[in-house]
Amino acid sequence: MKLNLKDTFNKELPADPILENSRRQVPKSAFSIVKPRIPSHPTLIHVSPEVGDLLGISEAELNSQEFLDIFSGSKLIKDANPYAMAYAGHQFGNWAGQLGDGRAINLGEVVHNGNRWTMQLKGSGETPYSRTADGLAVLRSSIREHLCSEAMFHLGVPTTRSLSLMLTGDNVMRDMLYDGNPALEKGAVVCRVAPSFIRFGNFQHFSANQEVKHLRTLTEYTIRHFFPEIKSKGKEAYLEFYKTVLERTANMVIDWQRVGFVHGVMNTDNMSILGLTIDYGPYGWLEGYDPGWTPNTTDRQGRRYRYGYQPNVAYWNLMQLGNALYPLIEDAAPLEDILNSYATIFTPNYLQMMKGKIGLFEEDTNDQQLIDDLEKMLTFTETDMTIFFRKLSDFEVELEIDLKGKYLDFIKDAFYDISGKKEIVASAWQDWFEAYKVRLTKENMTAEERKKEMNKVNPKYVLRNYMAQLAIDAADEGDYSKVSELFELLKQPYAEQVEHEKWFAKRPEWARNKVGCSMLSCSS
Repeated sequence: MKLNLKDTFNKELPADPILENSRRQVPKSAFSIVKPRIPSHPTLIHVSPEVGDLLGISEAELNSQEFLDIFSGSKLIKDANPYAMAYAGHQFGNWAGQLGDGRAINLGEVVHNGNRWTMQLKGSGETPYSRTADGLAVLRSSIREHLCSEAMFHLGVPTTRSLSLMLTGDNVMRDMLYDGNPALEKGAVVCRVAPSFIRFGNFQHFSANQEVKHLRTLTEYTIRHFFPEIKSKGKEAYLEFYKTVLERTANMVIDWQRVGFVHGVMNTDNMSILGLTIDYGPYGWLEGYDPGWTPNTTDRQGRRYRYGYQPNVAYWNLMQLGNALYPLIEDAAPLEDILNSYATIFTPNYLQMMKGKIGLFEEDTNDQQLIDDLEKMLTFTETDMTIFFRKLSDFEVELEIDLKGKYLDFIKDAFYDISGKKEIVASAWQDWFEAYKVRLTKENMTAEERKKEMNKVNPKYVLRNYMAQLAIDAADEGDYSKVSELFELLKQPYAEQVEHEKWFAKRPEWARNKVGCSMLSCSS
């Protein structure tokens, strides 16, 4: 297996001069050289051939001993100089200072077919940034990251990718619920892949320490390698860079809202500078449509990272990035102008996204109100987001909106429990469906054309938490077939896949409050 290794981050940016792998503050450095921990008995559980192809790894090589050795951390790639990145950030709105790759080690950068990819092992051991942790990861969180990374890609959401999922053969102690009951779990390691894993926090790290020279070096490095469309120089380039990051971030969050994804921990160190979804920790998917829902147990009280607030948090995080870049600009006004453009980008793009979800493609001044009313109704009745929007494409303009609720039959599978309340629900939804019916008459598409367009943006299958938990439970028993089944299912989330119809269903009641299915912790 020959990987075309061409590192830049660890060659063009300032390195930590201390080679000892000890927890410490690392000023004036973008990274620390550190080797992965060698696992005792690594085993390959699952691999993505598509991601292997991005790196120039053939399917035969994916099953080789050499692949197992390299991507478990047992052996280094020839001429590699692996490293952990230094960054800082705000966590839950509070400044946390230095953070960094506490359990992630970058193996190196590969160039294949003209594209650059950084390969990163997550769960591969301690680094100078591990603080009090061990730098390891457990099987349950690794399965969730591996499956969701690829699921998000096929949903059309900007994301990091996942190449492989391996057991390490070592047990890891974790307090899964942070309730004082730690237990041993199976250790695992995932190989994540992205053009770069640079975060907002990398810039905050240098800015907070007033290391302006290194901040400039990092910014120019990032522009040179990942924003080649920026041709200007100096302050003008830095402002253009900030504006581009803002636009990518806004559009990424719109995609999250489109598919019902809740990140769960949108700290500034978990925000990709490339506008990619990064760090799949306590994420979740909306089951019942609830803008106030967060999957993160740590966020249970403040619900800062709830679904409906994600656009606001993205704005706040972008403000912190602007603050970090300020020493390069030395003028707040142009940075504020760019930050203030967030609403002018997000609001119309969000409206267009929502119009697409309900099959509206012509212009109408009342569309915003129609969508606002819809979102209120979705919360009035416990309504499954994914099923509702997918089934909505079956609505017929000729349908009679009756108060007995027969008109809801086409959408009834989206409601969690309306037993004995069907007429009440029918009455509540009547006004919205009447308005929707009238609005559809202004469209130029046929019903079949509208259905086709709606089904392009409304997935039929998403990685619901209970589905991931079923795969985790089976994997704990040594059965990885559900990991493979879900991986294949989620490669075609917009296709009907009638043979997999069982996964197009509401969350079962047993999963409503089950650990891993409703709320998750950052423990992984």
